[in-house]
Amino acid sequence: MRKVRILVSGRVQGVYFRVFTQNKAKHFAVKGSVKNLPDGRVEIIAEAAEDTTIEKFIKWCQKGPVTARVDEIEVAELQCDEVLTSFEII
Repeated sequence: MRKVRILVSGRVQGVYFRVFTQNKAKHFAVKGSVKNLPDGRVEIIAEAAEDTTIEKFIKWCQKGPVTARVDEIEVAELQCDEVLTSFEII
């Protein structure tokens, strides 16, 4: 099990980034959440059983949907201290 926090910078708010992220997470069977931050970034908490699944999801986050412009992402490892059961938009 691997859990990460991804911070996405760029034109990522007001372009359906969270909805596309939720759909992609469901496609990859990633659990967690996505939310807009007050500073204009998007925060994603992502957890998956396979390391390769998280890597594919991170790779998608580097590009994002066609409606967005991703300038930078920051990835930090998190402890898997609770079991996530879905992927929610907050």
